[in-house]
Amino acid sequence: MITIEFFHDVICSFCFPMSYRMRHVQEEMPEIKIIHRSFALARDSQAHEQMFGSRENAKNEILSHWVHANQNDDLHRFNIEGMRDADFLFPTSMNGLLAAKAAGVVGGESGYWAIFDDLQTGLFVESQNIDDPAVIEAIVKDSSIDFEKWQQAFLDPATLTLVEDDFRLANAYQLTGVPALIVNGKYLINGAQPMDQIIQAIQTIKEKETPIIEVIENSDAENGTCDIIDGKWVCKD
Repeated sequence: MITIEFFHDVICSFCFPMSYRMRHVQEEMPEIKIIHRSFALARDSQAHEQMFGSRENAKNEILSHWVHANQNDDLHRFNIEGMRDADFLFPTSMNGLLAAKAAGVVGGESGYWAIFDDLQTGLFVESQNIDDPAVIEAIVKDSSIDFEKWQQAFLDPATLTLVEDDFRLANAYQLTGVPALIVNGKYLINGAQPMDQIIQAIQTIKEKETPIIEVIENSDAENGTCDIIDGKWVCKD
């Protein structure tokens, strides 16, 4: 079994093309299990101020990152000018992460993934302020998630604990950025890699993780065994 922990942030530009690729990876390799994990690039407005000097500076610099992310994106979906003209400062991480985690509480990993992608589309394509609870609620209402159950989970302190648990796990893995894939708890695939390279890396890990039974041949190999032969239990001594 291959288990992939997909660490990402709703405001992470390179996570947008990576999520698209991971959906295709899941289609190509339906046997793998993908677990979504929260990672906060900017937990609050103070984080933006510390990193960029001000939230205004944050928006300008982050939009320069969008240019490279749009080149990385297979579909080139980023609406850079739309975001530049938008009358709000660049969103922080926590409301969106809580919204996605609440969707996971209600709808499992598929529910989490659906709302995560919808939030990212709202930000990167539709120039929506996904820091605004009203915007988040509208996105959830437009999805297949049960809104009342989602709202309960969104407001439940236990959901914040789940997000914080992901943060602690990211620290344990010594992650400093996203997107990041942790495979079987010990292999790191870092950054928005091309899909064929992601699949190749997973295949390589899968080969390493497959148990190997070494057969030692000898002249008495058929003796001292009990086997199922033609539906019968046969023992040879």
